[in-house]
Amino acid sequence: MTHEGTEPLTGAALTRARVLDAAARLIGTVGLTRATTKEIAREAGCSEAALYKHFRDKEEIFVRVLRERAPRLADAVAGLPGRAGSGTVGGHLEEVVRVAVPFYRQSFPMAGSLFASPELLAAHRRKLGDAGPHHVSSHLADYLRAEQRLGRVRAGIDPDAAAMLLIGACFHRAFLELFYADEAPAGALRPATTGEFVTTTVQALLDGILVPPHP
Repeated sequence: MTHEGTEPLTGAALTRARVLDAAARLIGTVGLTRATTKEIAREAGCSEAALYKHFRDKEEIFVRVLRERAPRLADAVAGLPGRAGSGTVGGHLEEVVRVAVPFYRQSFPMAGSLFASPELLAAHRRKLGDAGPHHVSSHLADYLRAEQRLGRVRAGIDPDAAAMLLIGACFHRAFLELFYADEAPAGALRPATTGEFVTTTVQALLDGILVPPHP
């Protein structure tokens, strides 16, 4: 077993990876509440004792699944402010959309299970502290603010609102894809393909925020 192009895993690292993979599968199919540590260990082919050598509890497993098995949305937006002025605004925003849609699509089943348990949700929120999901839109807004200062984004727009519009569109797209699976009625997914969604959604936002070219 390998992850992210690394060398094949062995020993403790292999067990840990198998637990996370098993947890991701179970949480996505039977839900977080029914994905007990006993079931996760069975799915991973190890004992519960071995599981607890790597993770304190199921909550930690859940957090690690989100951080290590979902597309790295936080990483995609955290470095954006420092890239202001390079490349194009549209290119940077398209990169975010390409990561955001699969991130939300993969994390929805796990997050849905978490919201079904107020106790687990509260514990998860406490463990995150200030590193909560709001940072996705706030980092994106900081990037747009930096581009405003450079004169590449229109001065009159609200960067926070623009960031919410883009992330919200990605969130809704992922929800629709999961809700309909392969049974979407005609016209339910517009644009039809992910690639078209990336380009047209970003272009719609750019039409409202970019400084118009000089005549």
